[in-house]
Amino acid sequence: MIAVIDYGMGNLHSVAKGFAKVGVEARVTSDPRAVVEADGVVLPGVGAFGDAMFNLRHLGMLDAIRRVVKEGRPLLGICLGMQLLFSESEEHGRHVGLHLIPGKVRRFQGDFKIPHMGWNDLTIRRPDHPLVDGVKNGDFVYFVHSYYAEPQDPGVVVADTDYHVQVPAIVAKDQVMGMQFHPEKSSDIGLRMLRNFADLCGERVGQA
Repeated sequence: MIAVIDYGMGNLHSVAKGFAKVGVEARVTSDPRAVVEADGVVLPGVGAFGDAMFNLRHLGMLDAIRRVVKEGRPLLGICLGMQLLFSESEEHGRHVGLHLIPGKVRRFQGDFKIPHMGWNDLTIRRPDHPLVDGVKNGDFVYFVHSYYAEPQDPGVVVADTDYHVQVPAIVAKDQVMGMQFHPEKSSDIGLRMLRNFADLCGERVGQA
């Protein structure tokens, strides 16, 4: 079973439906015990970084997430959830993140449209990573965000996209992974990556 963390901020049910489309059981839960017992965990999210960390702390999810990572089970952050994986964010001040991937989350700066909203193509940097199995350079995915991650180690970037700066679109450090875009809104390519994550959790059910 894959646990989708419900902490009051995000696209949880659409993520669960995305897994259902590829034949994978994903349960939306706000219970830290269910998270600890899951084969894999998804941390979705839409909204403000500081509020998200407050809600996770209030629900007792921080220890549950860290235990999942310590035990080597796959964790996937989506959109804001990916940003929470990093050390800190400059959104509305300075807020400490989960620090599972060292780095900072910064706001786009410049004379261009913010938030970044729409379809952008991927450049695959680590084609051997299982999360991008079946995904190729130039495939399009759907983004909605005003902040982007700046990893301390560029080697964690699995794929990026260009939006006036190089934006990490997929990151991975061991079993901790993140997608800045919304896979559940990214047509067949996004569903393929959800299935790839489920494979890492041992949860694949459907056929390719």
